[in-house]
Amino acid sequence: MKKNLLIIGAGGVAHVAAHKAAMNNDILGDICIASRTQAKCDKIIESVIRKDHLKDKTKKLYSLQINALDIQALIKLIKETNSEIVINLAQAYVNMSVLEACIQTGVAYLDTAIHEEPDKVCEDPPWYANYEWKRKDRCTQAGVTAILGVGFDPGVVNAYCAYAVKHFFDKIDTIDIMDVNAGNHGKYFATNFDPEINFREFKKVWTWINRKWVCEQVHSIKRYYDFPVIGKYPIYLNGHDELHSLSKNIDANSIRFWMGFSDHYINVFTVLKNLGLTSEKPIRTREGVEVVPLKVLKALLPDPLSLAPNYTGKTCIGCLVRGQKDNKYKEIFIYNISDHQACYREVESQAICYTAGVPPVVAAILVAKGIWDVKTMVNVEELDPDQFISLLEKNGLPTQIREDHISNFEGYVPQENLEKK
Repeated sequence: MKKNLLIIGAGGVAHVAAHKAAMNNDILGDICIASRTQAKCDKIIESVIRKDHLKDKTKKLYSLQINALDIQALIKLIKETNSEIVINLAQAYVNMSVLEACIQTGVAYLDTAIHEEPDKVCEDPPWYANYEWKRKDRCTQAGVTAILGVGFDPGVVNAYCAYAVKHFFDKIDTIDIMDVNAGNHGKYFATNFDPEINFREFKKVWTWINRKWVCEQVHSIKRYYDFPVIGKYPIYLNGHDELHSLSKNIDANSIRFWMGFSDHYINVFTVLKNLGLTSEKPIRTREGVEVVPLKVLKALLPDPLSLAPNYTGKTCIGCLVRGQKDNKYKEIFIYNISDHQACYREVESQAICYTAGVPPVVAAILVAKGIWDVKTMVNVEELDPDQFISLLEKNGLPTQIREDHISNFEGYVPQENLEKK
């Protein structure tokens, strides 16, 4: 059984993960939170202690400073903390260095987002093949478990797809992953994750249509879906991490990702984009100062975790799966509903960070117990989903399934290979 957890990063998702890890530290052992700014780690620890979430008081919860791009420093940190599981929740730029340190030390690696290079945006698909998958053989040779993209999306939605394959379908035609936040944070404009990473996604839309990659314009395809609890909400076709592994590992004709945005969000984002403020390329001011517009914008926007106290409303994230069972058309919507205020009461976070922060800890528990300690590199849909989904419910993320419901999804539907009967 693997013991001792190292969490790298100190943002909103790491905040939630630390709380949930502390609540399960009888299994996970000592917990170290490490980041470039140690004071942020200490603030998370204060929150965990304030909420009295340290289940086993004999286990340590402490912080250290780390530059996660420094592989040798990471190796030293892993050894000094006796960590056997690393959850990487830092910016996606450090994924390869943290993964490398885990391979060299033989410890388990988990992350929640695909690797990115600062000077490259929306590379050609499939994204995992550009970086992570190139090290799969080394993970296998070293017997290292590396679970990629085990947040909610990517992560839980991948498990939902595997669950649909296992329990509901003989043949899948279309998977539509939909993520809606019908909440109100009281600010004029804000992002729910790191604005820099958030806006870098909105450069191109790579989507999997009729078994091939198709590139669309950002926010150019808008539809509506009538979500449980939330109701009818506008959604936009987007590119996203999970499409790049699901297209390889799930036998489906089309797999698409849709994100919900209000008209106000789209209007503000469009202005920012047209002004060049979402650009990741450096510019020089008239005073001779070099700045990156996107980093300036990030500095101006609210810290996502700061939104938590006043956030109201709910999120809905799920997979609308259509296909055949016993030669008949079948459709299910498998999803989670989370409440912003309920998340704040429990762990002093909003629901977006909560839904992303709980799954990697649940995965770490399964690794610690040997259930998901597969000693190679995998994406979530390659693992058995049943115990993961069950343990998510015990840790605050219940799954619901709307079965045999013919939806009113006004989807961007290509020529379907199945007829509704």
